[in-house]
Amino acid sequence: MATITPADDFNAEQMSEKLRKAMKGLGTDEKSIIAALTSISAEQRQEVKATFKTMYGRDLIDDLKSELGGNMEDVTVQLMMGPSEHMAYSLRSAMKGAGTDESVLVEVLASATNAEVIAAREKYSELYSRDLEKDIMSETGGHLRRILVSLVQGNRDESEDVDEDKAAADAAALKEAGEGCIGTDESEFNRIFMTSSRAQLRAVFDKYREISKYDLRRIVEKEMSGDLEFAFISLIETARDVPTYFAERIYRSMAGAGTDDDTLIRCVVGRAEKDLAIIQEKFLEKYSKHMSTMIKDDCRGDYERMLLKICGQ
Repeated sequence: MATITPADDFNAEQMSEKLRKAMKGLGTDEKSIIAALTSISAEQRQEVKATFKTMYGRDLIDDLKSELGGNMEDVTVQLMMGPSEHMAYSLRSAMKGAGTDESVLVEVLASATNAEVIAAREKYSELYSRDLEKDIMSETGGHLRRILVSLVQGNRDESEDVDEDKAAADAAALKEAGEGCIGTDESEFNRIFMTSSRAQLRAVFDKYREISKYDLRRIVEKEMSGDLEFAFISLIETARDVPTYFAERIYRSMAGAGTDDDTLIRCVVGRAEKDLAIIQEKFLEKYSKHMSTMIKDDCRGDYERMLLKICGQ
């Protein structure tokens, strides 16, 4: 369930006037900006961007950037993106500059539907004049590269049908490739995970628990490390339940010393019109703490207010 939905009484001209008034003259009315942008959907925000430019001859995003700063600017700019643009932006940001944040590539691609991946791939090319698959190929390596290249095709099996016999055979093959041998046969893990639907993978996980004293996630944690471990855990958890996966991602962004604001913003904004209300329920179930409480503890000022408003608080 989404926390942000389309406004029934939406008027792009009135919304543009509100935003211009909030940024005109001395000082900025951040509370009005927060209230306005969180009261309409991403699609409606795209209308506002176009209308704002027509009415004032100004670029709304440039104006927001000039009036805001820090994390408040980041969350607002991302909120102004459409879904495929936000995915493309997240992927490009993960690979731009020195080093690559492989965990972001995995999170974005493993949690997406085929249609979302294809739309993001097209938007990536449109925005950056670059090929997403080629960028992934150049920025990653080994078995992780193979997983990401498989995911970026946007061609995963999305059927809900389950073959119990195949699930049993794949569970046995995974056991042999992991705890059943010296070292780990990652290619066998890759084959099974990339050719199975989420429903089929859930059946594989159940069959695995019948033949091992360990859960498959525990085996991955024991047998693998680093980004490859994170990739397979992400594939396991998104197959089980996407909202629970994001509850964990958001929790880890705030747990311990400091806050991973990039992850917090990306996940909250990216899930706001999909399942952020469900994510908050899963968060409470899993950690016995409200997500909004952790946001209040970790964030401050307008940034905190914007995140809470996106969360429906």
